[in-house]
Amino acid sequence: MTGGAPVAVTLGDPAGVGPEVTARAWEARMDAALPPFFAVGDAAAVERIWPGPVERINDIEGVASAFGRALPVWQVEDSGPPTPGAPSAQSSLCALHALECGIGFVRQQAASALVTGPVSKRALHAIGYTHPGQTEFIAERCGVPADKAVMMLAGPGLRVVPLTVHMPLCDVPAALTADLILTKARATARGLSRDFGITAPRLAIAGLNPHAGEGGQLGGEEIATIEPAVAILRGEGIDITGPLAADAMFAPHIRSQYDTLLCAYHDQALGPFKALHFHDGVNLTLGLPIVRTSPDHGTAFGIAGTGTADPGPTIAAIRLACAMAAERRAADA
Repeated sequence: MTGGAPVAVTLGDPAGVGPEVTARAWEARMDAALPPFFAVGDAAAVERIWPGPVERINDIEGVASAFGRALPVWQVEDSGPPTPGAPSAQSSLCALHALECGIGFVRQQAASALVTGPVSKRALHAIGYTHPGQTEFIAERCGVPADKAVMMLAGPGLRVVPLTVHMPLCDVPAALTADLILTKARATARGLSRDFGITAPRLAIAGLNPHAGEGGQLGGEEIATIEPAVAILRGEGIDITGPLAADAMFAPHIRSQYDTLLCAYHDQALGPFKALHFHDGVNLTLGLPIVRTSPDHGTAFGIAGTGTADPGPTIAAIRLACAMAAERRAADA
């Protein structure tokens, strides 16, 4: 998984676990066979909670040589003296500016991929940030409409795409339109081909209602919305099955038949996914001109600074980002 430019890893909110898990991923670089990467944010946030070597860099060309002896950090700004677990306006601004900087590195091809550390949406919104999350912000900076950017959760044994994400459950039926299904399924099929090297992706889509509506007895969205969208996608040559009953779709002998499962709403996808891949799940975004992944956890303010945060998801996110970037380079060669 070597080759190409280094991976840029934003530290996220300096008051969260991002600095710790990034540093501990560097500690595990040899055993985990990680490619060269550099952190983007405030180096002091790492030094406060980790005794290992940190090297501030101002030249991407120096990442490869520095990586063997210290965690390279591109210093964005001083985030102030935030207490671990207690985000501030200054720490939130640092997280936002680090994200901007990381996007820039990848768009300019100074970095091969972007791994984003966890941020606090509440803290960001308190300083005027208006995007629902990092995904929408990255899409905007890349000139991609938010509905074209697809959130996927990927682990060694399962990939899922929630068709609707952060919204109240009562709003899902109206949001789950045929156009949404078509847009997300097409982007998923393209992404599996481009970023995972799967030439003929196999998709399955879950029903919204129990038992996939039971032929209309338990709800009509499957017949009115999902089935017509599936027929259109099949007509375009996309291999998609469904709607399937979500309570059976995740069984090993069923999920193994598909490359990705499309789910109607957030917890329908993430509940089973986290049961299987809580420690090695990766959040990634399809449909972008850059490769972007993220560890599938939040800021974990409650354990920030305790030295107990698990670097596994960050390691998995760096590894997958490198593999995706390699697939793109091979496809573009």
